[in-house]
Amino acid sequence: MSTTTTLLLARHGQTVWHAENRYAGVSDIALTDTGRAQAEALGRWAAAHPVDAIWTSPLSRAVATAEPACRALRLTPHREPALAECDFGVLEGRTLAQFAAENPQRAKAFRTDPAANPFPEAEDPVTAAARGTAALRRIAAAHPGDRVLVVAHNTLLRLVLCSLLSIPLSEYRRVFPKLHNTALTELRMNTGGSAALISLNVPCEL
Repeated sequence: MSTTTTLLLARHGQTVWHAENRYAGVSDIALTDTGRAQAEALGRWAAAHPVDAIWTSPLSRAVATAEPACRALRLTPHREPALAECDFGVLEGRTLAQFAAENPQRAKAFRTDPAANPFPEAEDPVTAAARGTAALRRIAAAHPGDRVLVVAHNTLLRLVLCSLLSIPLSEYRRVFPKLHNTALTELRMNTGGSAALISLNVPCEL
């Protein structure tokens, strides 16, 4: 008999680098005042729509985003290293426009197929998708029939969505242009590991 777990995926709140459209992958960048307000809004959403467990990336921007929800529901968050954002290599702290000005051919290749042409010294998107997908499946298996809030990152979650929904990884930037800060994406996963996308990018406060 199949058991369905509901995963509510949220990108962390805004950081200084994200406000400036800079890549913040493994760099541990703090939330802005706007990001902290977004985290509080997610906490209010959790109070009104309780979940059974909360999992986060180990990066401080994700942990801080989950904290108001944990406080509202009196839950201790589980930190999952495999939910950390992708390493963007030489793009850490920089914008794609800056990179394109220095290396237009490499930037064009990335825009054409970001999975096959990652940034220099960056994590392989295929590897990132595999670790993130495995993490969500482990979380679903640990909470059969439950509702679980998962706070992670823009690129990792988009890669994982493609992996779970059988969309080519090369299309992740086109199919999922952006996950908004603290917006919620609902997945339902059964014990066999298959997933259904129920909603995408729904603001936690309307």
